[in-house]
Amino acid sequence: MCDKAVEKGGTQEQSERVYADMEQWSELRRRVLVEGVSRRQVMRETGMHWKTLAKILSHSEPPGYRLEKARERPKLGPYLSRVEAILKEDAGMPRKQRHTAKRIWQRLREWGYSGGYTAVKELVREMGTRTQEVFVPLVHPPGEAQVDFGHALVKLNGKLAKVAFFVMALPYSDAVFVMAFERECTETFWEGHVRAFEFFGGVPKRITYDNTSIAVSKIIGLGRERRLTRGFLQLQSHYLFTHHFCRPARGNEKGVVEGLVKFTRLNFFVPVPQVRDMDELNGRLRQQSIEDRDRRLRGKPGSKAVLLQEDQVALLPLPKSTFAAQRQVSTTASSLSLVRFDSNDYSVPVRWAHHPIVVKGGYREVVLYAQGDEVGRHRRIWVDEAVSFEPLHYLALLERKPGALDHARPLQGWTLPECFAVLRRRLEGQLEGCGTREYIRVLRLLEHHPIRRLRKAVERSLEVGAISRDAIAQFLFPEVDWRHMSFDLAGHPHLRHVQVMAPVLGEYRRLLAGGVR
Repeated sequence: MCDKAVEKGGTQEQSERVYADMEQWSELRRRVLVEGVSRRQVMRETGMHWKTLAKILSHSEPPGYRLEKARERPKLGPYLSRVEAILKEDAGMPRKQRHTAKRIWQRLREWGYSGGYTAVKELVREMGTRTQEVFVPLVHPPGEAQVDFGHALVKLNGKLAKVAFFVMALPYSDAVFVMAFERECTETFWEGHVRAFEFFGGVPKRITYDNTSIAVSKIIGLGRERRLTRGFLQLQSHYLFTHHFCRPARGNEKGVVEGLVKFTRLNFFVPVPQVRDMDELNGRLRQQSIEDRDRRLRGKPGSKAVLLQEDQVALLPLPKSTFAAQRQVSTTASSLSLVRFDSNDYSVPVRWAHHPIVVKGGYREVVLYAQGDEVGRHRRIWVDEAVSFEPLHYLALLERKPGALDHARPLQGWTLPECFAVLRRRLEGQLEGCGTREYIRVLRLLEHHPIRRLRKAVERSLEVGAISRDAIAQFLFPEVDWRHMSFDLAGHPHLRHVQVMAPVLGEYRRLLAGGVR
């Protein structure tokens, strides 16, 4: 950069300092160009070369180092096309399986390259810079949305767990809706949309997605066409929004959500939330989504809340009917009266074992139907290979096989009030071999009455000593004083003409005495 020739009377240090000191650079230019000091005198005072002084006089500030032509690579030159081919092939490979500069250097050595690693590293960096894509800033009109899923850790009931969180953003206002789920699947994808549409008060006209397998079953051709899943088409048909999918590996096309997933994780999940259950967590996330509207982003004319009003005007209205976010599956109940859905088993009443069952699985519940009627309802299980038993489903079978009562798996962990244990001991003590079956018959009253009412009936039966199933059933019916009962003829005018004769009690006495035939 500096000329190393230094004339007599100056030093190399003085010459180099001129390039580092803008004040001296300006002073030299002023002395020569304004005051008329000769160049020879300046060179004699500073010891700089005439080419250096000419450069100072022709530039108002130090121009810096300028490479006039590219450096030659005599050793690496014959291998440039090979390096370029490797990088081009890597572009279509997973990021973790692409060549590093060191691996390229090792392969070049196998082909006869005798140069060093540094030259290869600089070449790879230079080629990578040339091939980096440049993107056009996009405009986002009101009424559009972008959707993505992210993952974060939370502490649920004292245990650390990984959850999936659904994010829908309206890019025009940057308003966001966040909801956490146990897993990313079709049902949670649906549920997230339903809740987000209700949260924003309408349906976005156009929604941008990444190529999630929940929505896209196959990418056709060069990535412009897609075969959509039935589940996604059901959602779209109900809400009538248009869709847009990013090109594969081009997540920048929905950069707002890509950034919001990161923003949500850092701001909604740091520090790690500590909650009792998912309901409490989602309550917090909803409140944070509302409070986030007070923020004003750089370059925006107003807060998120102000811009959201313009977004909402452009949204489509919500349909009159709510979308049923339930995946439907047809299957058959097993010999254990179990139905499998999403790798987990759910019980149905034993009378439906070996029968066709329709399962409707949602985010919260799994509902089971037989011949069009609901026969079972369970809370959704989110762990794999688990079983959900409803004890009442097996009581009819246990009534026929009372000996299996104490070893029945569906009844394990079933907690009943203490009065039920007392009732069982008394029944088995009084009826001997039939006491257990009679106790199961009492339990079957739960098929039609809530545990609260049956507990009161059992407690009363123990008090009066009437402990049979039929006696306990009598206590389940409400007691009404007949003296306060009346028959209202309103709406039954034809009954006004019915004459009811008073009873003749004497005839009844004659009947008892055998006088009437």
